[in-house]
Amino acid sequence: MNERILIADDHYVVRAGTALVLESAYPELKIDFAENYEQVKEALMSQYYHLLILDIDMPGTQYKKMISELKNIQKDLKILVFSGYDQDVAIQYIREGAEGYLNKQSSEEEIKNAVKTVIEKGYFYPAELIGLIIQNKRDNPVEKLSSREYEIFKLLADGYGNLEISNKLSIQMSTVSTYKKRIFQKLEVSNIAELIKVYEMMH
Repeated sequence: MNERILIADDHYVVRAGTALVLESAYPELKIDFAENYEQVKEALMSQYYHLLILDIDMPGTQYKKMISELKNIQKDLKILVFSGYDQDVAIQYIREGAEGYLNKQSSEEEIKNAVKTVIEKGYFYPAELIGLIIQNKRDNPVEKLSSREYEIFKLLADGYGNLEISNKLSIQMSTVSTYKKRIFQKLEVSNIAELIKVYEMMH
């Protein structure tokens, strides 16, 4: 992996330790550092990064707003939220568009795996988080779907577009859009990537 990543954390030990773990596993990685939120923005404006490992408690932090703000600077930036907070906080950041969450108590293996997975797959969610993301207050959200909604949910997860679904099921495009909106609402997802995650978790 010869990608360029930015580690943003206000603690030197965390930055150095994380870099050491990653460099030993992936010597080709290019690693830069930022100590506060201003430096993160400046770095993103001057350099392209494949991945940002973002401490959410640095000086200048804008909390959840940071995710959309940083993606406005680099729209395909992948953000791995790095935090000591619990999973409830992590989920809020993921809903804002972060590609993953890594707890500061993570082992070396977990850090290496998280970075590799985000770069290769585009997202990383620890197993215990996935349950929470799709577990809507212990309900199975998929059970809320009608049989027709479930049918369309499966087609969407399999990568079919609205037009293909309307042809396949012989229904109007506008009907597919209506179903899609309803499915997103019931599953509490805001895009196809999240919908696919729900689908993958069931299988």
